[in-house]
Formats: sequence, C-alpha cells, structure tokens
Amino acid sequence: MQKKEQFRPAHLPNLLAMTYRRWIAKEPFRLSAVVAYYAVLSLPGLLVIIVNLVGLIWGAEIVQGALTQEITNALGSDTAQSIQNIIVETRDSNKNGIATILGIATLIYGATGVFYHLQLSLNEIWNLQPNPKSTALKLLIDRAKSFAFILAIGFLLLISFFITAAIAALRDYLGQVLPDLVVYITFFMDIIVSLGIITVLFALMFKYMPDTKVLWKTVRIGAIITGVLFLIGKTLIGFYFSEVEPDSTYGAAGTIVLILLWVSYACLILFFGAQFTNIYAQKYGLYKTIDTALEK
Repeated sequence: MQKKEQFRPAHLPNLLAMTYRRWIAKEPFRLSAVVAYYAVLSLPGLLVIIVNLVGLIWGAEIVQGALTQEITNALGSDTAQSIQNIIVETRDSNKNGIATILGIATLIYGATGVFYHLQLSLNEIWNLQPNPKSTALKLLIDRAKSFAFILAIGFLLLISFFITAAIAALRDYLGQVLPDLVVYITFFMDIIVSLGIITVLFALMFKYMPDTKVLWKTVRIGAIITGVLFLIGKTLIGFYFSEVEPDSTYGAAGTIVLILLWVSYACLILFFGAQFTNIYAQKYGLYKTIDTALEK
C-alpha cells in the first residue's frame, strides 16, 4: 500500500479527535478493567521476576527499595508497604526442589498474564481477530512474547536506575556550584528521563504486541503522544490519590482498589495511544496485517 499523504503537524488536532471517537467506541473502560483484573493476579510474579532480574546487577534490596519509592509516589505509602510485603513473602518462601520449579513456572505464567491480555485488547483496538487456524503454538508464542516484555521492563528499569544515580551525583555537584538552579535542572532532567523510558516502553508495545506489522516510523509519534499523556495523567491521578485517599473507604481492600484504579488509568492511556497509532498507520498507508490475524 502506498502512502496517501505525508503527516504534517496541522493534521494532529483532527487525528486526535478521530482517535477519541474511535477510542470511545471500543469501550476502553471495559478493556482496561479486564487488564487491571489480570494485573492484580500477575502482580506478585511480575514484581518478583523484575526484582530478581534487575537485582542481578543492581542488587535485589536496592531494586526493591527503588520500586517501593516509585509505588509510594504513585499510590501512597500504605499501598507501597503492602506491595513490598507481597514481594518479600513471595521471594522468601521455603520450598523443596520440585516445589521451587513449579513455583517459578507459576510465577512466569502469572506474570505474563497481564501482557497476554494486553495483547488481546490491543488486537481489538486494531480491529484484529484471531486466526481460526491458530494452535497451542500461537498461545505459547504469545506467552513467550509477554515474558520478553517483562525482560524489556527489567532492562529499562536498569537503565533508569543508572541514569537516576547519575542525575543524583550531578545534583550534588551542581548544588555546590549552582545552588539556585539545581532544583530546576534536576527536575527537568527527571522529566526527560521518565518520558524517554516510558516512550520506549510504549513504542515496544505498539510495535510488537498487536498481531500486525507496524513500522517504526508509525510507532514513534504514537509512543511520544502516549508518553506525554501518561506523565500528565500520572501527576493528576497521584494528586487525586493524595487528596481523596480512596483506599481509606475500602479498608483492607484499599490496596487492591488503588492498584485496579491505577492500572485501569494506565490502560486507558495505552489504548488511546494504540488507537492513535492505528489511525495514523491507516491514514498514511503504513498498515499491513500478517498471517496470525485477520482484519475485520
């Protein structure tokens, strides 16, 4: 298929309006609720695998502390403490050899569940349906792809930790030389690093998760827009959680409720970006299905 026209910044408002209409038509709240449910089930395995993976280089305790701090910033200290307890209990359980192997297999299967259902949702966003001839091999490949995303997250976290440490060292140095500017400089550097890491993750999802062939030049703009929206929304929802404290209403279930709300929000942004990428690909002639999926 040949390109219909070249993208220009003036097209962006129309593309965003079209994206919103189609995004709403796909019932994104239903899709995000499904993924959020599986995210809760996948959480223990996902966190343990990431902590152990990144911990091989950075140190498991340091990684666990850094994740706890990030969760505290997003969901509050009570939720962070509950999640930290989940990690500790899952990692420290004493089992024999067979039980350990079964436990690892269960962790991997559980951790890949959220990405597998993300893939199904993205296929729905992209108007794709499974090939009737798909076999168990396709399911195995999808699970392997989901595990690859866990590894990608671990790698991006590792990079993020290194860069954060470098920024902290630079902040200490600038604090001696430019005390009045150091806060602003490090603030904007943190934003740029966060946007870069998140954009790469969204780009990987848009590129490899749907059962369709997506070009990198299609993915770039969609990933950047999604990353910007995610950071804005993350700030707003963090403010909402800190002011309203919805977990206090639900007592012991507050942690689960906050996780469901946060994942649902993240999925809404992800699906909006995926819908934008889909429209962008179709409008500019960059869309091509592959054998594992059929266009509706």
